[in-house]
Amino acid sequence: MPATYEPIATTTLGTAAADITFSSIAASWTDLRLVFICPATASSAGVRIRLNSDSGTNYSFTQLFGNGTSASSAASTSVSYLYLIDVYTTQPVFGSMDLFSYAGSTFKTALLERSMDRNGVGTVGRNVGLWRSTSAVTSVYIFNDSAINFPIGTTATLYGIKNA
Repeated sequence: MPATYEPIATTTLGTAAADITFSSIAASWTDLRLVFICPATASSAGVRIRLNSDSGTNYSFTQLFGNGTSASSAASTSVSYLYLIDVYTTQPVFGSMDLFSYAGSTFKTALLERSMDRNGVGTVGRNVGLWRSTSAVTSVYIFNDSAINFPIGTTATLYGIKNA
């Protein structure tokens, strides 16, 4: 049986950088999965995603998150990014995004997940995102909302998913 997940590309930062981009994504799979792992940083930042370099207000997301004590939710419409995760000082974080039917001709939906340990108080979050474009996704741009760089050792891997 063939593998369902195929690694397309991996980037592990050898020097700190403000962003990570996967480009020239072929339409060879049914879905995409992005896995993002960031070690502890010197500053806090929010990690964001743009598709096909679209910085217009063509994105929306709804999120649910909790920390073991309380849960909350929020929604944003007409924003210029998909929200992946917040990177906090002194805590490593894990985030993933499943992008469904990325090569199709309908609006693109994504499930974004995040998990982190904040000094023994873990938090988790789930987002559903929408990119209001009918274009096939050919690039994924990962950036942060602060003037900081992702630290050395930050890793992002993009997978293609067959027959999902």
